[in-house]
This record gives sequence, structure tokens and C-alpha cells, in this order.
Amino acid sequence: MRVLISGAGIAGPTLAYWLLRYGFTPTLIESAPQLRTGGYLIDFWGLGFDIAEKMGIIPELLGKGYMVEELKIVDSTGRRAGGLSVSVIRELTHGRYVSLPRGELAACIYRSIENEVETVFGDRIATLSEGPESVKVTFEHAAPREFDLVIGADGLHSNVRRQVFGEQKRFEKYLGYGVAAFELPGYRPREELTYVGYSCPGRQVARFAMRDDRTLILLVFAESAGWGRGDGDSAWPGDIAAQRRMVHARFDGEGWECPQIMAAMDRCESIYVDRVSQIHLDRWSIGRVALIGDAAACPSLLAGQGSALAMLAAYVLAGELRRSRGDHRVAFAAYESRLRSFIQAKQKSAGQFASTFAPRTALGIWLRNLATRAMKVPLIAELAIGRSLRDDLVVPKYEGQMAE
Repeated sequence: MRVLISGAGIAGPTLAYWLLRYGFTPTLIESAPQLRTGGYLIDFWGLGFDIAEKMGIIPELLGKGYMVEELKIVDSTGRRAGGLSVSVIRELTHGRYVSLPRGELAACIYRSIENEVETVFGDRIATLSEGPESVKVTFEHAAPREFDLVIGADGLHSNVRRQVFGEQKRFEKYLGYGVAAFELPGYRPREELTYVGYSCPGRQVARFAMRDDRTLILLVFAESAGWGRGDGDSAWPGDIAAQRRMVHARFDGEGWECPQIMAAMDRCESIYVDRVSQIHLDRWSIGRVALIGDAAACPSLLAGQGSALAMLAAYVLAGELRRSRGDHRVAFAAYESRLRSFIQAKQKSAGQFASTFAPRTALGIWLRNLATRAMKVPLIAELAIGRSLRDDLVVPKYEGQMAE
């Protein structure tokens, strides 16, 4: 079966990896001219870690990642105000935990299929027309083609979802925050293996020292409903100058290192800006088209587990297609039945967790900092975050079913 996968981030290449091993013929299409690199730092654990282990890429992920030692929260003068040792999280995940840039995870997955799967960069789906036996696809640049199935793995602002399910505003639940992220070369000070953050009401700025003398900056800020919506369903519109002005308007005049971070931002080449939102759909498939990852059920980029959930969805969808011998109606129904309640619970937890990044009041910041200090006690850590770090889902071992 020919399967077109829109999106070469994390969900798409993971799906291609497993489909290829089950005897399908996947094709990846990606609107970017090349594989996206860099990106904000993610924490990787749980079932996503297990699936990466099945794929044999854990050694590479550990080599590219960082064994973060501490989350340190500071006040406006740089003095410690809260935080915790990451060893607490590492113990709760039994050592199966690593932090790495999202782009590094995507690149590791893609390298596992790079020479085996057709990938079309710099193009996107223009139209989809489903027939009784296939889906006719036209592209913005390439010639039209037909596929047995089309899978949208193209993220929060999914083009496939918009074309088949409807406009994003019907399904997006905005959580009241925006984010901006960028990398700074040669930034000082550096604190190795320490994630350092500063909060004022409704704002947080954090930095993390990476290899090659780079520092990742992540900004989180509370915003009103509808903020950042561009033309159609796109992310924050405008050129980098407009993005810089937006960030300056929210962080100029704040304490700690904000003045020098804002000055350094004016020299960086790119900025990632977006809303913090979730996607809630009544169903994840229509006919021969299905969605996975953030396109189907984005938990929000502050959830801490979006990439792992994307890998889980890709693994289950591929496995169900193999188990059903390509009967997409059976496979799509089984895929959604296995994952919907589990992922909805993750979304609920993520919605509650988002406010801890940038509490909207001084009291909220004080309580958040107090809670992080208390988590040095193992029992309190278990009560506070233990449940969110466990994935209570039994996933079938599809990989034992070899292609005929």
C-alpha cells in the first residue's frame, strides 16, 4: 500500500519507519526545504522512550541529548528562589529520561529511514480527492499522484486537517499563553546542565547552555484569547522584525538578564513564535485520511510529552494497519480506540500544568517556587509529579508481525 505522510517532524518519520518494516510504501512530504533542526528543548521519557528503544536509536539520542542536573529558578537579582534536582525526575522514570532539542530527536528518527523512504522537501499538499480505491493528491509544485492512504503528521497547524476536517479554529483550544524560542551564540553567563528560569507575573524567561557555545532561550507569556492568530491557521505571521517587536513589547523592562537577552535577540537569525494550544477532534480519521501527533490531539508544547505521544501514535497506527492487513477502516478505528482516552488524559494534565511556567500573579510565582523546593523530598515529588511521569497504557508488540 502507498501511504503519503504529510510532515517530516517526529510523528511522520516514525510512522514511515514502522510502515516500511511492515511492507508498506510510505512517502514523506515536508513543506520546509530541508529537515528542520534545533528547536526548543524537550524532556523525553515514557512510552516514547520505549518506542525509540525498539527503533534502536536510544544510544544516538543519549549522545545528542543532555543529562540535565538541575532546574534553578531565580529572582530579579539572580538569587535562587526555587527549583529542584532533576535526579528526582530521573529516579521516578527509572533512568529512562533525557533532554534534547526537538530537532535532534527528529533528525535521529529521520536518519533511520533516510535512504529507504522517498521524501519530498519544499512542497505541500494542495488538494485531496478521495475515491473508492485511493486518494488523488495534487501538490503545490510536484505532479499529481494517487495514494491508498494519506496521513496528516503536520503538527498544530496541520494542512491535512484543515483540508479534510475543517478550519483550525473549530478544534483549537487556546490555553492563554504564547511562546518564543531562539538560540544565542556565545551568550554569557553559562551554567552547564542547568535549566535557569526567571518569572514575573505572566512572564517567564529561561536559558539553557548547549554544545558549541550556544544558549537556548525560551520565553513564555500570558496572552488574551485569539492572540497570535495569523491568516488562516498559520502560526505567528510576519517577518523576524515583527517577531522581535512582539517579544520586546512583552519583556523590555523586566528584571534578571532580560535586558541583555533582548539585546542579543536582535542579532539572532530566527525566532520561533506560536500560541500554546491544544487540538480536540471528535474523530481522528475520515475515509482514507487519518491524523497523528499534534495534528490529531496536540497536548501543547508546554506539556513536556508531545514528541513521545507523537511517536506512540505513529507506532500504534502502523501496527494496526499491519494487523488489519491494510484495511484502513479497521486500523483507523482500532488506533483511535486504543489511544483516545489515554491522550485525552494527557491533554487534561497538560492544560493544568501550563500555568506553572508563567503564573499570572506574584503569589502564584511564590507558591510555584515553594512547591519546587519541597520536591527534594521523594514522597512529595511522587505525589506532585509521579503520576504525570507514568504512562499507564499497555501497547501491543506489533513489531513481531513481519511483512509477508
